[in-house]
Amino acid sequence: MRKFGLIGYPLGHSFSKKYFEAKFEKEDIQNCRFDLHQIAEISAFEKIVNENPELEGLSVTIPHKQAVIPFLDRLDPACEKIGAVNCIHIKNGLKIGYNTDYIGFKQSLHQWLGNQIPSALVLGTGGASRAVKQALTDLEVDFLSVSRNPGSGLITYEDLAKDPSLMENHPLIINTTPLGTFPKTNVMAEIPVSQLHSGHFIYDLVYNPAITRLMKACLDQGGKVKNGQDMLELQAEAAWKIWNS
Repeated sequence: MRKFGLIGYPLGHSFSKKYFEAKFEKEDIQNCRFDLHQIAEISAFEKIVNENPELEGLSVTIPHKQAVIPFLDRLDPACEKIGAVNCIHIKNGLKIGYNTDYIGFKQSLHQWLGNQIPSALVLGTGGASRAVKQALTDLEVDFLSVSRNPGSGLITYEDLAKDPSLMENHPLIINTTPLGTFPKTNVMAEIPVSQLHSGHFIYDLVYNPAITRLMKACLDQGGKVKNGQDMLELQAEAAWKIWNS
């Protein structure tokens, strides 16, 4: 039995398990299973690997995309540049880290906006934001990173409220935080929604619900929105390709 799975915490509403089980059935892929490994602490990672000798691949989600790196034997060069892992290939005893968030986001953003991608604000500073920012860099899209806490190279949500030119000059807003995810659908990143207008685009990496509170705020002002469903599917297919390489 070939084993694959997902590590993260919490995993109550996992996309990956449903996606891969449906893929196995639809494509008649035999002798495969996909398990959820809900671990609050990354120290449990080695136990999962040791107790599952048939394990060939793992997806990695919040909060372990950076914390898992010291437990791996090596990183794919592109992944090393990003500094976050969301896909692990286990082969010949080696655990190799990849980042398919980068692949999924880059492809889906290009499919949505083509070559006319405006300057962006990237909300959040976690593992997903690292993949998004690398994709924007490679697409030669100017961006600013937004965080709740001031820091080097960052602007804060308070800065957005004080200086309307920031949102005006960065029409694309990308939410890489989990804010708004089911069941806490009534929360959102604290951007000044009064500044949103029909020229704004919001790409929310959240996929459940399909329309987040942040996305609705943009739609209400005539803007365009996209959730993270396409990105998830594209990154999952990229992971499957890696696991079968």
